[in-house]
Amino acid sequence: MSSVTAASRIDSFSVALGRATAWLTLAMVLMTFVIVVLRYAFDIGVIWLQESVTWMHASVFMLGAAYTLQREEHVRVDVFYRSMPARRQALVNAIGVVIFIFPVCGFLFFESWSYVSASWTDQEVSRDAGGLPYPFIPLLKSILLLMPLTVALQGVSLLLGSVRTFRNQ
Repeated sequence: MSSVTAASRIDSFSVALGRATAWLTLAMVLMTFVIVVLRYAFDIGVIWLQESVTWMHASVFMLGAAYTLQREEHVRVDVFYRSMPARRQALVNAIGVVIFIFPVCGFLFFESWSYVSASWTDQEVSRDAGGLPYPFIPLLKSILLLMPLTVALQGVSLLLGSVRTFRNQ
């Protein structure tokens, strides 16, 4: 598989994940509306529904991170970057991936592993009565492992694109 094909597949995966994750925002709005109507019109509180909105909110940010990187909408100091030639931008991107993205993703994955595995081992449930049952909490906490994996994968695509820019110029 060529580097262009690999980068293209990674980008396609990030876009698909980002678009799927974007639908969670609509679900959050609808569920929040239902929560408000139930609470204020019928005086009914549904804990698991409220927890679901919180977890979806976290999921949007964590699962959308790779998509944001793929679209180059992440935080970057563009004052100098945008005026650089393509080759220099590729160098900045490559250094950023190697020095920042890979180490941070590795650290996050490593530090999250015991937290997530303990959640699975303990068959964790919500601390609130009527909250989310097992296996929802461990599944949701597993996003802590998915986020660094997907961002690192998108970093590979960014690195391959940088190498391609160096070779073409």
